[in-house]
Formats: sequence, structure tokens, C-alpha cells
Amino acid sequence: MEFYQSNKVDNFESPDFYQIDDLLTEEHLLIRQSVRDFIKKEVSPIIEDAAQKAVFPAYLVKKFGEMGLFGPTIPEKYGAGGLDYIAYGLMMQEVERGDSGLRSMASVQGSLVMYPIYEYGSESQKQKYLPKLASGEYLGCFGLTEPDFGSNPAGMKTRIEDKGDYYLLNGSKMWISNAPMADIAVVWAKNEQGRIKGLIVERGMEGFSTPEIHQKWSLRASCTGELVFDNVRVPKENLLPNADGLRGPLGCLDSARYGIAWGALGAAMDCYDSAKKYALERVQFDKPIASFQLVQKKLAEMLTEITKAQLICWRLGMLKNAGKATTAQISLAKRNNVDMALKIAREARQLHGGMGITGEYPIMRHLMNLESVVTYEGTHDIHLLILGAEITGISAFK
Repeated sequence: MEFYQSNKVDNFESPDFYQIDDLLTEEHLLIRQSVRDFIKKEVSPIIEDAAQKAVFPAYLVKKFGEMGLFGPTIPEKYGAGGLDYIAYGLMMQEVERGDSGLRSMASVQGSLVMYPIYEYGSESQKQKYLPKLASGEYLGCFGLTEPDFGSNPAGMKTRIEDKGDYYLLNGSKMWISNAPMADIAVVWAKNEQGRIKGLIVERGMEGFSTPEIHQKWSLRASCTGELVFDNVRVPKENLLPNADGLRGPLGCLDSARYGIAWGALGAAMDCYDSAKKYALERVQFDKPIASFQLVQKKLAEMLTEITKAQLICWRLGMLKNAGKATTAQISLAKRNNVDMALKIAREARQLHGGMGITGEYPIMRHLMNLESVVTYEGTHDIHLLILGAEITGISAFK
């Protein structure tokens, strides 16, 4: 599908009130700038039209692959970037500054498809799938959430049976990003003993279908669907040999939530930058609205929250690089940063007045997108309870 190319110039400038750029390496800064330039060139001109039409710009998948945006922390021997987690975070920040739906696509590909294959897969699985996923030749999806089991994935009903030469897979998954166009799916199912196992399911396997979910008011420029398994025969070599139990999929979610914390920061930055520029240009009562105290209050609070989130992301990235980041630390960052971004988007919508609900500015699109981001990969309240369990030593889930 052709998308309308807006001639509006994307002149985004990122705030850096605490000079956090001084904490980044030259490589980090170069990576961030290259991704920012890519988003300005390839995403900004078409994203409003794609969101209005509720169409995923699938042609961008290979361009994302060429930019190294898929699984950038996976080693170079598998066709990926071999970069650190700060670089990965900065990439996700810039992509979500463009659109949350496209960052979701990249997060799923890198953290929920490539990561489990790299972490839990056999060497032959890594060699077979990772280079094609890194390049964007393949698009992948992650099958964990079910119609009746979202926050409680341990209750899943999807099952595999050992049939000697193959596994027989039955069940369904819901709210799966990339599903309608995915070439492969990393699927989690229970075996006869009730243990959760991971399998790689390929498009074209008989009994495997991916119906698309329509009429979304959020993440409209991404594709979302179901995974349906009706007596699907999955070869035994497609089982992830090193994944056993719920720790497998939860480890993937930690990786994805880390990227979300950075991504939501990008969306917040975009809303703030747009609000600041609009407030300086918009004249009421014979002067820019930026001169009014309440407007300055809103902008000051936005910048304060963004600065705090930047520091959280940087420190969490350093912990990830050192192999020390915990699930609870990642939960804190995901929950705080998405909540912060939602609040900033709402304030920015008000500062833009009536223009804030139009596609002339990115605010309403970010706001609608973030309403999904605050729910997926662990809801706002679930992350509170993860932190609560860490603080008290008592799980509220049991």
C-alpha cells in the first residue's frame, strides 16, 4: 500500500537537561544519531497516514534489518550487531519516538523471538533463524498470551503431545504483535507433564493460522493477531532445548520490558518537544502561550520527569551490561517510564488545544499507543506487585 508522504519537517530535538550525553560513548551517540536520522527520513513522513489507515508499513521491516535494529545485542556471528544494552536502549528510544507500534515490532523481533532462540535454542536453530531475523528477511512473533491467560501465563491451555517423531500442538494465543505477517512464531505450550516448553512454529505448517485483529484504536500502524494451532505437527528439532518452565518466557519478557522502558521515554520526548515548540509559536492574548505560568509549569514538570526517566534508563542499561539487572529493577523502569510518558502525552495534548487531536501533531497517536504499552509485557499494576514482592518477600499472586 502507498502511504501519503507528509512534507512537514521533523525537527525533533531531544532534551538533555542533566547532560546525560556525557555518560555515553562516541559509538552510542553515533548509533543514536543514525537511528534518529533514519526515523526522520523513513518513518516520520508516513506514520500519521499509516496510523489513520490502520495499516502496518511492512516494507519497513527489511529497512529496520538493514539499520541493525533487530536483536542488536545478539553476537555478530549470527548476523546481528553485538552491541551493548545502552546502544539497544537508545535504538528503541528513537524508534518509539517515531511510533510505539514500530518499536513493538522491533522489540518482538529482537527480545521475544531472536533472544529466546539465542538463549534457549540449539546451535543449528541459531544458525538457521537468527541471520534471517536480523536482516528482516524473516519476521517473527511470540506466542505466550492466551484469551483467558494474560497476567497469569502459567495457566495456559495450549498443549503439546509427544508423538514420537514430532510434537502435536493444539491451542491458541491472543494479542500477538506481528502475528498476521510473521514467518515464524516462538510458541510456549505445556507438555504432558505440565512443563512449559518453547517451540519454533513456521508459517505453512498445516493447521497453523494467524487471523488479524482489526478495529484497534491503539498501535494502529502495527499488525496484531491471533495464533491458532489445530493439530499442528511440529518437528522435534523445533523444540528449544534449553527452555524448561515459566522462567523461559519470563526471561524474554525481561528483555522486552527493558526496551519498552527506553521506548516510552522516546515517546515522551517527542510529546514534550512538540509541546514546547507549539507553546513558543502559539499566540494568545498578544503573546506566546509559553509566557503563561501554567504552561511553564507543565513544561517544567515534563522536563523533570523525562530527566528522571533518562537517568533510570542509563543506570539500568549499565546494570544490564554488567549482568546485574534484576526483574524487579526492570519492572520499576517499565512501569515508571510508561506511566510518565502517558501523563506527558496527556499534558501535551492539552497544550496543543484542539490541534492536539489531529494528525498534524503526533500527540494523540502517541497517547493512544501508550494506552497499549501500559498494559502489555506486564500491566501497570502487575509491575507494582512484582516490586511489592521484592520489597516484602511476599508474593501477592498466590
